[in-house]
Amino acid sequence: MWLSDAEALRQGRLAQAIRPPGIIQCRWSSRCKPLFHVEHSYAKLCLMQVEPPLALLRPAARDPDAMVIPGVVWGRPEWVPSAAFWADMVALADERTEGFIDRDAPLAEAVGFCLLGGYGITAEVNHAVHDHLVQHRAYERAAEGPLEVAATWLEALLREPVEVQCRRIRYRFPRQRARRLAAALQDLRANPPPTDDVELFRSHLMRLDGIGPKTASWIARNWLGAASVAILDIHVIRAGQLIGLFEREVRLPRDYFGMERRFLDFAEAIGACPALLDAVMWRTMRNIRVGNDWR
Repeated sequence: MWLSDAEALRQGRLAQAIRPPGIIQCRWSSRCKPLFHVEHSYAKLCLMQVEPPLALLRPAARDPDAMVIPGVVWGRPEWVPSAAFWADMVALADERTEGFIDRDAPLAEAVGFCLLGGYGITAEVNHAVHDHLVQHRAYERAAEGPLEVAATWLEALLREPVEVQCRRIRYRFPRQRARRLAAALQDLRANPPPTDDVELFRSHLMRLDGIGPKTASWIARNWLGAASVAILDIHVIRAGQLIGLFEREVRLPRDYFGMERRFLDFAEAIGACPALLDAVMWRTMRNIRVGNDWR
């Protein structure tokens, strides 16, 4: 039996799963105009899933007007979004299903997965294309031989259509990503990064074409399991801007590390694991539109 979104919100029983499409309006507070239209809401609940009440799983109750960190108030779990809402969502999350592709994969595969993703590439396409390259042992084979030959071969693979949700899809950037990936794979084989220091590991990766702070952090998270980094993509940044965590106007990569420090401070303040917090924000914000615009 499904609870309606409105009933779920009233009872404070927001869960992380996604229910069939429907649009509701959620309020930051009774004093503010609606901020969100939520489509494919994460308020999918089965009565079997709400025992014990989620209130028992939440962090200790706080004054809704209390400041969590400068610029961010605590709010209430039913205020979408708020610090309390994100704390609730993380309390329901599970590391086994959030944020990691394969900690046991070779570094070349972790780097390849992240280089293939990013702006303009959905998570579903990212996974499908990555799996396609793994099946052809591309990450091993492209690390050897002349760079131009490796890049040309990778480009041919990336031009092959992959199946995504029962549709044949072509990757958007075969030539650009093939060249970046070939160069990165050959560099990693010749100059492997240090793995005993997250910052040195990340800095080493940022030497490579196409790898900035976000992608390097993504690799460090996926492969090292690093909790001292944040993966600040557009969805996480938008979530932060809506609660006052980040400024409305940001410039990346210039502002990345200052924003990361603030994100990590916020995660600590609400008692959330940073690795789960950014993963939950990313997944949730993919399904939220602000006002009348998809961002």
